[in-house]
Amino acid sequence: MDTWNLLMGGFATAATPINLLWAFVGCALGTAIGVLPGLGPAVTVAMLLPITSQVEPTASMIFFCGIYYGAMYGGSTTSILLNTPGETGTMVTALEGFKMAKSGRAGAALATSAIGSFVAGTIATILVTLAAPLMASFAVKLGPPEYFCLMLLAFTTVSAVLGQSTLRGLTSLFIGLAMGVVGIDQITGQLRYAGGVPELMDGVEVVLVAVGLFAVAEALYNALYEGRSVSQMNKMNKAHMTRAEWKRSWPAWMRGTVIGFPFGTIPAGGTEIPTFLSYATERKLSKHKEEFGSTGAIEGVAGPEAANNSAVTATLVPLLTLGIPTSVTAAILLNAFQNYGINAGPQLFQTSSTLVWALIASLYIGNVMLLVLNLPMVGLWVKLLKIPKAPLYAGILIFATVGVYGMRQSAFDLYLMYGLALVGVLMRRYDFPIAPVIVGLILGPLAEAQLRNALSIGSGSWTVFFERPMSLTLLVVVALVLLTPRLLAWHRRA
Repeated sequence: MDTWNLLMGGFATAATPINLLWAFVGCALGTAIGVLPGLGPAVTVAMLLPITSQVEPTASMIFFCGIYYGAMYGGSTTSILLNTPGETGTMVTALEGFKMAKSGRAGAALATSAIGSFVAGTIATILVTLAAPLMASFAVKLGPPEYFCLMLLAFTTVSAVLGQSTLRGLTSLFIGLAMGVVGIDQITGQLRYAGGVPELMDGVEVVLVAVGLFAVAEALYNALYEGRSVSQMNKMNKAHMTRAEWKRSWPAWMRGTVIGFPFGTIPAGGTEIPTFLSYATERKLSKHKEEFGSTGAIEGVAGPEAANNSAVTATLVPLLTLGIPTSVTAAILLNAFQNYGINAGPQLFQTSSTLVWALIASLYIGNVMLLVLNLPMVGLWVKLLKIPKAPLYAGILIFATVGVYGMRQSAFDLYLMYGLALVGVLMRRYDFPIAPVIVGLILGPLAEAQLRNALSIGSGSWTVFFERPMSLTLLVVVALVLLTPRLLAWHRRA
């Protein structure tokens, strides 16, 4: 009953006219961003982070979350019609969705995608409502050794799971960790690695790094390498499904939801793994195997889309209860909390209860908004694909430059942003993942503080991490994440 009362209080806050407006704008903008190939929620939220200095916390977090799950809805449109995923989570949707569109069933593919996203998002939000308070009450009992090991697990999985190789992932992580130690030491108050630059005394600004590595690097990369590419679009028809397609879709939605939710709650779970798992499951269970890879099977769109949205919603559980982001966008949302002086973690449900429950309530409202925005208005979103790439990316560069300069009116910030953008172009060119840089930069200082506190508890002895059951378990999991792929590769060669 306590949870129900808190959720009703959250609805009362989220349903105020101003918050409903922010939710609607976030959902609409997120859908538009998802439709545009190459742009994702991380880029958009990074560009819009400077608004945290002007907008009330609850409204801005509702806005950012609207962008986040709106982009997941919109990303399927380009996957189905253009075979160009707007987001990494919609890559699998393109496999069958594009085939369905080529065989004249684009409407059915878009309908199962939108309705499946709504069903999975709503079920996942119910699970977040039930799981988050329980996880928060458990997390209060964790000490510095456990928190450090949790962050170590986040570092390891982000580096080992994302990208083409563990070495490249770890290289990206160490770039982020190196930037994270610049500025004033949290514990001793000493200035370090600032190089005499006054702007670096407070550390490297996360907003600046996120905008440089995502938004500006994306625009420059497209100008250099992908500016001349042209895509052919399949014909659009009305978004609706036949009775047989409904019958084939709903079991796939349920399975996708169940597969996606756990992956959203673990560090570096991401949306790629559950969507591929869902696709493999549907292919194995389908009674229409001959449609896969030929005319397009509707289950191959329904399952992965549900898994994608379920995983995205689940990322809020570790973000709110542990202060640990499990995706790039979640990492940038964590920085938005920090901009308001709000510490995401187990105490958040006590210190900022109104904000948390309004945010959870806004997920229910946002899912309904997105269904209304996506099914009847899909023709409008498709028109966005006709925007020429040159003015689109020029607009992103202008928006990013004005946003970063507006934070502190510092020319140094602009030089640093464009320098990082060039690093981002090189990283994309040579397949270095960018997510570990952001996670390392945000979690690095927090992990350092927890490590030093843990060593203080253990009187300077490292055995403190092995004496506590939870921290020892997490260290074993870290070792398994690093060693398992190598042992499997060695076993295959043998």
